[in-house]
Amino acid sequence: MPATQAMDQPELDGVDDERIARARALAPRIREAADEIESLRRLPDELARAMSEAELFRLYAPRAYGGPQVDPLTALRVVEEISRADGSAGWVAMLGSGVSEFAGCMDAETAAAMLDEVGPFDTAGSARLLTTAEAVEGGYILTGRWDFQSGITHARRMVGNCLVTDGGEQRRDERGPVTRYCFIPVRDGEVIDVWHTVGMRGTGSNDFAVDGLFVPEQRTFHMLDRPGVEGPLYRTRFKGPFGCVMTAANSLGIARGALDEFGVLAASRGSTGSSTALRDRPYVQTKTAEAEAIVRSARAYLVGATREACAVAKDPAQEPAAALVDLRLAIVHAMHESVKAVDLLFHAAGTNAVYTKHRLERCFRDVHVGVQHAAAVPAHYETAGRQLLGLEADVPGW
Repeated sequence: MPATQAMDQPELDGVDDERIARARALAPRIREAADEIESLRRLPDELARAMSEAELFRLYAPRAYGGPQVDPLTALRVVEEISRADGSAGWVAMLGSGVSEFAGCMDAETAAAMLDEVGPFDTAGSARLLTTAEAVEGGYILTGRWDFQSGITHARRMVGNCLVTDGGEQRRDERGPVTRYCFIPVRDGEVIDVWHTVGMRGTGSNDFAVDGLFVPEQRTFHMLDRPGVEGPLYRTRFKGPFGCVMTAANSLGIARGALDEFGVLAASRGSTGSSTALRDRPYVQTKTAEAEAIVRSARAYLVGATREACAVAKDPAQEPAAALVDLRLAIVHAMHESVKAVDLLFHAAGTNAVYTKHRLERCFRDVHVGVQHAAAVPAHYETAGRQLLGLEADVPGW
């Protein structure tokens, strides 16, 4: 099977084909806008509107609250398709869709009010505890600044994690410091342009600050609270891993895009040292095959682990630890293997790879920035290894 067809395999039974078709239909527009995405350091307004209309920024938002509520296997394919066209566009779809899952923590009345106020759950967000929430009657007063707010330039709201304080003193309970996630309309804060990076330049991952902003209690939640919407997607222990499935899909999509770009480059270019086309060189042929095998095998593991986790999530009686550890391992493995595959292609291209006119160099930069995400930290290998060796039967929070 040629590399350009590898993502068309019908191996994901039960996925939402219409949702995937929407992403695929937008892919040419995303690819055409790639240079503008890079220069603006965010998605162009017209493209962001088109992706929002296709619901690509809120894949996990509850159907009851106007979202598509797709399953993780469908989300994997959607983010993969977008990332194949452009890594930054895929990243913003991934991040927004993962955060949109938090809409399921709201009750129906609160969600309806939020929808009336600023529209669909196109959301940026952060789990990083960089802001305080001073407890007051009816809610909290927020002051602080979150970083890495991917997609904040077109998001309608953000959801940020906060340290709760009483009279300026940190509130604590038996678990330690008390925290709350808070939903905030983007118009009520300040977007601070700091996003000047080596890769993923088009994600618009700027800072977002608030100063003395009141947030009603009903628009806040804790990760361990009972969700307002029932279903496998919103079970507490699956929220993070199902979001990170899309993070891995972003890396795999970039790697697939690199294979696409390399195929075109190899057919048309030689090198400074030889006029022989790259594709006619045994070394290049070998590295291409290695990269293809790496991407396909890592993807197969991610698909299988995601399918198994989805099955477990549908049965609350099942202990999910083993399935979640396997999923986390598949996620971190897919991200690092995607880097390995892109590196092989980058070096096989020789000096061609260093020119910005060839999109391969952007795939190289983007995939290396993507693997800095928390979903890819080596600690996930260690945790999985401990479980595989029988040292821990359960892993809290997984």
